[in-house]
Amino acid sequence: MIGRQITNVPELRIFSPETSRLMATVAVSALMLGTPLVVPLADWLGRGMTAVGLTLTLVSGFMLAQSRLRRRTRDMATDLLTGFIEKDATPSFVTDEDGVIHACNNAAVQRFPSAERETLAGALRSVLANPPAVLFRLKSRASAEGTAREDITTRRGQIRVAVHQMASGSFLWRVEDLNNTVPSSNRRQDTSAVAMITVGRTGAVRFMNEAARTLIGERTRSADHLFENLPTESGQIHTILTKTGPVQVAVTVQSRENGRVDYHVSKINDSELSNGQTSFEKLPVPFVKVAPNGDVLSANRLALSLLGVANCDGIKLGQLMEGLGRPMADWLDDTAKGVAPHKSEFLRIARRDKEVFVQVTLSRVLEDGEPMLIAVLNDATELKTLEAQFVQSQKMQAIGQLAGGVAHDFNNLLTAISGHCDLLLLRHDQGDQDYGDLIQIHENANRAASLVSQLLAFSRKQTLQPEVIDVRDTLSDLTHLLNRLVGEKVTLTLSHDPVMKNIRADKRQLEQVLMNLVVNARDAMPQGGEIRVETEVVHLHKALQRNRAVVPEGDWVTVRVSDEGIGIDPDRVEKVFEPFYTTKRTGEGTGLGLSTAYGIIKQTGGFIFVDSVKGQGTQFILYFPVYKAQPEVNVEKVEKAADTAPNHGEGVVLLVEDEAPVRAFASRALRMRGYTVLEAENAEDALSQLEDPSLHVDVFVTDVVMPGMDGPSWVREALKVRPETRVVFMSGYSEGAFDEDEPEVPNSVFLPKPFSLNQLTETVHEQLQGVTEAA
Repeated sequence: MIGRQITNVPELRIFSPETSRLMATVAVSALMLGTPLVVPLADWLGRGMTAVGLTLTLVSGFMLAQSRLRRRTRDMATDLLTGFIEKDATPSFVTDEDGVIHACNNAAVQRFPSAERETLAGALRSVLANPPAVLFRLKSRASAEGTAREDITTRRGQIRVAVHQMASGSFLWRVEDLNNTVPSSNRRQDTSAVAMITVGRTGAVRFMNEAARTLIGERTRSADHLFENLPTESGQIHTILTKTGPVQVAVTVQSRENGRVDYHVSKINDSELSNGQTSFEKLPVPFVKVAPNGDVLSANRLALSLLGVANCDGIKLGQLMEGLGRPMADWLDDTAKGVAPHKSEFLRIARRDKEVFVQVTLSRVLEDGEPMLIAVLNDATELKTLEAQFVQSQKMQAIGQLAGGVAHDFNNLLTAISGHCDLLLLRHDQGDQDYGDLIQIHENANRAASLVSQLLAFSRKQTLQPEVIDVRDTLSDLTHLLNRLVGEKVTLTLSHDPVMKNIRADKRQLEQVLMNLVVNARDAMPQGGEIRVETEVVHLHKALQRNRAVVPEGDWVTVRVSDEGIGIDPDRVEKVFEPFYTTKRTGEGTGLGLSTAYGIIKQTGGFIFVDSVKGQGTQFILYFPVYKAQPEVNVEKVEKAADTAPNHGEGVVLLVEDEAPVRAFASRALRMRGYTVLEAENAEDALSQLEDPSLHVDVFVTDVVMPGMDGPSWVREALKVRPETRVVFMSGYSEGAFDEDEPEVPNSVFLPKPFSLNQLTETVHEQLQGVTEAA
C-alpha cells in the first residue's frame, strides 16, 4: 500500500484548464440549441443557431472523449510511479510545482513523521534548517536540466536530496541518508563510522559528527587547531592534533557551495602501516621505514625523490639527514621506546645538488611484535629559506655591531700607534739605525687599519670616498698588478664596451673588489685557465628580480668576472657572501673577501650576483648605477688676494678627545705646526671652557662618540653662541655614526680614524681657510 495518497487530486484535476475549456464549450452549445425554442426568432436565424449548436455539441463530445483518454493515461502513469516508489527503501515524494505532496512511500513516513503535512518543505523541516531555500534551488536546476541533487550536512549526519522532473509537470523527490555510506577513497578505515568535519570558508569548524568527536577527544573551533599542516589534499595522509597527541589519518576532501568543505577522516592504525595495507609505495606522502638502530629499511618513491637517492640499501638515516642538534641514534632510540616527545624536527637533506630541508615526524609501530619507526617527510625548503634569510639579516646586523665596536677601539689604538710613529719619524732621518724599525711599525699599523676596514666593509659601515670614475681606466691601472697576481698558468683577458659610461664609487674600494674576484678565480683553477673580465653598459627596460634582490630599471654598468675553474656546489652558492664562510681549505682563506666585496658594492648602490656550474666555472656579475651629472650652477668667481690664505699655526683649536693617547698625539701634532691648542677630555669640559666670553676659538676638533654627551650634541650647543666656528669630527666609526634624525652640523668635515699627522694638520688648515674666506 502506498504510504499516503492525496484523495482530492481528481477533484483538483476537474478544474484544470482543459476541463474548464470543455465545460465552456458545452455551455455555449446548450445556449445555441435552447434559444430558438424559448425566444421566437426569424426562421433563417433560428436554423443557423441550431446548426451551430449541433456542431458545438459534436465538438464537445469529441473533447470529452479525448479528456477521458488523457485522464486514463495519467492514472496509469501515476499508478506505475506509485508502485515504483512504494517499493523503494529510500524516502520518496511526488509533489507539484508548488511543493504540495501528492504521494509519499512508507520509507518517507517512517523517516519523516511530519510527512503528513501538505508540503515537502514542512516534512523536511525536522532535518533541514532552511528547507524552502534548498528545495527552491534544486527545483530550479531540475526545471532547467531535468534532474538535480545536493549533499547536505545536518546535525544528524549527511543526506542527499535528489529531484527529477516528470513529463506531467510533477517532481519526484528522493531523500537519501549518507551516514552509512563510506567514501571510495577511505578503504583503510575500520568498521566504525567515518569521522566527518565541516569547515566554513573562514576556517571555523561548523560541524563534527560523533565519530569525529570521539577521534579528536574534544570539540575543535578552527581547522588550524585540528590539522598540523594546511591546506589538506584529498586522498593524502595528514596529521591531526587530538587530545592525546598527533594521529596519522587518511583524509577525503569534498567541497560544497558557499565555500564550505567536508572532511571525511579515517585513522590509520599502526598495524596497517606495518603490514603494508596502506600501499606503502603508492602513498602520496614521502614515507621512510627505519629500524631503531637507524638502518633505513625501505622508502617509497616520493621519499627517494626528496632524499635525492636511487635506493636506501645499507644506508642509515643519519647519512641522509643532518642538523638535528643531538645524536640521531638517541632520537631514534627514544622514539622506539616511546619516551620521546611527539614533535617534528626540521632537518637538512645531505645532498649536493641543491639545498633541501624536511620536516620529519617519527611514529612508532609494531611489526611482528618488534618496534619499528615510520618517518613522514614534508618538504620545508621554502619555510627554512625564509627563516634563513631572517637569521642571516640578524646575524649580519649582530656582526656589524660587533665589527663596528671592535673597529672603533682598534682605530683609536692605531691612531695613537701610527701618530706617535709619525712623531718619531720627524726626529729620525733615513740614515738613522732606528728609521727602518719605525717604517716597519708604520706599515704594519697601516695593514692593521686595512683589516679593520674590511671588518667595516661587509657590515657597510666603512667610510667611502666616492668619485666619478671610468671602469675601463680603473681596470687599465690594475692590469699590471692583476697579471702578477694570476701567475703564468692563468691568462687574464679584458674586454670593454666601446661606449662606456661613468659610475660614482670609491676607486680604492672598487680596486679591492676586482682584485679579490680575480684572485678567487685564480685559486679556482689550480691547473690554469682563462679569467675573463668584461665591462658593458646595459639598459633594463623593467626591474630585474633575482636572488630576492630587485635591480631597478634604467642604465647600469656591469662588470663580469668569469673563470673556468672547479665551480661551487649548488647548495653553497647562496652562502659565499656570508662573512667568514669560505670554500677554500684551512689556512687558504679568511672568508672575508666576498663578504667585503658584497658590502662595498651594496654601499655604493650596486648589486652583485654569482652563477656557478660545478666543474665548469663561476661568474660574478656586478651592477653599478650609471652616474648622472648634475647641472652645473654658474657661480661668479671672486679673485682672492694672494696673502688671504692663512699659514699653518695661525689659529686656536679646541681639541676634545676622551682617549688620552689619541689626545696626546693630536695635541702635539697641532702644536708642532704652530697652532694654539686647548684640550678637553669630554664634552662637558669643553662647554665649561667655552663659557668664558673672552676665549676665541677658530676650530673645534672633536671625537664623535664619547662618554656622556657625544660630539655632535655639544657642538650644536656651542654653535648657538659661536655660529662661525668651524668643526672637524673624527671617529673610529664611519660617518654613519651620526644620528640621521638630527640636523647636519654646518661648516663641518669628517676625518676617519686612524689618521696620520699630515692628514690631521691639513684638515685643520683647510677649515681655517674657510674661516678666512667667510671673513
